[in-house]
Amino acid sequence: MSETLEPVTPIIVKKSIVHAHAGHHGGAWKVAYADFVTAMMAFFLLMWLLGATTEKQRKALADYFAPTIVEKKEQSAGADGLLGGDAIVAKENYPSRAGGIGERSIVIPTAKVGGQQKGKAADAQRFAALRQILRYKLARDPALKRIARSMRFTETEDGLRLDLVDDANFSMFLVGTSVLTPEAQRLLPVVAQSIADMPNDIRVRGHTDAAPFSAGGRNNWTLSTSRADATRQQLMLDGLPSARFLRIEGVADREPYNPADPYDPVNRRISITLGWTSADGAKTGAGEPRAGA
Repeated sequence: MSETLEPVTPIIVKKSIVHAHAGHHGGAWKVAYADFVTAMMAFFLLMWLLGATTEKQRKALADYFAPTIVEKKEQSAGADGLLGGDAIVAKENYPSRAGGIGERSIVIPTAKVGGQQKGKAADAQRFAALRQILRYKLARDPALKRIARSMRFTETEDGLRLDLVDDANFSMFLVGTSVLTPEAQRLLPVVAQSIADMPNDIRVRGHTDAAPFSAGGRNNWTLSTSRADATRQQLMLDGLPSARFLRIEGVADREPYNPADPYDPVNRRISITLGWTSADGAKTGAGEPRAGA
């Protein structure tokens, strides 16, 4: 009798391996979100800048972030300097082409000489010549040679100031009056002749020392003013036209030549200032002394 074999059923064992997901892929999504927020913030900042600035300001910002433009603009035109006298926002000196920026901006010139600078350069030459002329004339005149030290030159923002100061050997006026001394009457014609052909306007200012003065209703204010006017009148008698005089004033003892000693005789003086001129002859300048001479 034959033996019947029963079918063998295979046994399948299934093993499941569970991997930890580390909290939904870790923090990668946070980094991506942060990048997105940063990009959006930069975008809105850019849009705000475009709306809050002018075309010129935007051009300047663009040039700031494109420094190679500086190299292309070197040696353009103008005076010496880092950019050859040109500005970063000036018109390019390289050919425009399709797709180029093609900007036409205003050039900011930085020339060394021009306008008022050119006028002041001419004035400086005239002022230097005037110093030499006056010193030469005083040295040749025995009567004036001894008072040459009373003439002081100071370059100011107003122009060239000529101070005629009192000292032990010279006085512009009789004591307590606006009457010119004989020495002053001999000196002022020399001054008038030396500046007669100059185009500069004239300002005359009277000064006193700090010694109290009061006589006949006058004081240091009225005395300094009348002395300035007496000087103007004498200069006109010596040939200067009235139109040359821009200002006559007296400041009493408020602007001492020697602040350390308000009673010093040098504080009693007449200041004659020749104003600066611009390139076209217009009068310019106002301010405090810049340098002495």
